[in-house]
Amino acid sequence: MNLELRHLRYFVSVAEELHFGRAAKRLHISQPPLSMQIRALEEIVGAQLLLRTQRKVELTKAGEAFLREARQILERAAGAVLAAQRASRGEAGELAVGFVSVADYHVFPPLLREFRSRAPGVRLTLREATTDLLVAALSEGSIDIGFVMPPLGDALLEYRPLHRESLVAALPARHPLAQVDGPIRLAALAEAPFVLTPRHIAPGLYDDIVSFCRRVGFSPRLAQEAVQMQTIVSLVSAEIGVALIPASMEHLGRTGVVYKPLVEKSPQTEVGIAWRRGDELATLQVFLEIVDAHAVSAGIGATK
Repeated sequence: MNLELRHLRYFVSVAEELHFGRAAKRLHISQPPLSMQIRALEEIVGAQLLLRTQRKVELTKAGEAFLREARQILERAAGAVLAAQRASRGEAGELAVGFVSVADYHVFPPLLREFRSRAPGVRLTLREATTDLLVAALSEGSIDIGFVMPPLGDALLEYRPLHRESLVAALPARHPLAQVDGPIRLAALAEAPFVLTPRHIAPGLYDDIVSFCRRVGFSPRLAQEAVQMQTIVSLVSAEIGVALIPASMEHLGRTGVVYKPLVEKSPQTEVGIAWRRGDELATLQVFLEIVDAHAVSAGIGATK
């Protein structure tokens, strides 16, 4: 006969009650089967664990040593069950999240805060990168979910939009149009040098900006390329050029930069989430549930 957890539970009950009748009642079984299980346990262990008389039950030295270990084993077993249950609910484990810098200024923080509140036992790994790198990381499995800007160019990924916003002009503080009250016309920037994100890094954003400029009569003259939005704003502050950036980037306070809304209706830049199709990771499913709740409240839709 092999040692089983029930043997340990029976023994601990008897050892704590020091009475077979009370222990049997506590375990919701009759006394004869309990006595048989204790005898079987002693045979498995190869030592007498209890001294039984008509008046009392006492632990032997072997029984005292066995009781200490049995309690620890039962506690660890209960902990293992709890850990498995929490992991199956997505309340424990790991989740690797990637995000583009733009997402950090609107939808990413509240979703992350809600996830942390709902699943505090999950170890989060965060990675800031451009969309092309995040798509590659999703494909190779080094992240589980990514806040990205479309298009993705990977048919094996699921995608859903989360946030859309207009473009604004970022101007050096000493630029003449920075002193103008109210919105400015994009056409007024026709002669200005532009700081742009390389097309291979963010093709959607790049195409939106170029097509927007062409719609009002000019092609933007490239002064400098930069990968991260924070860098673009820094280059504007350094008077390298002007830039069109998502409106949420206005929250990035930077000396020497003035943000101006545009008269013309601009394209809507988009940030959404992407994940591997068919990925059933429990922590990911919890995150997607939170995303769904956010999407419904924002009137965007759901992930499923």
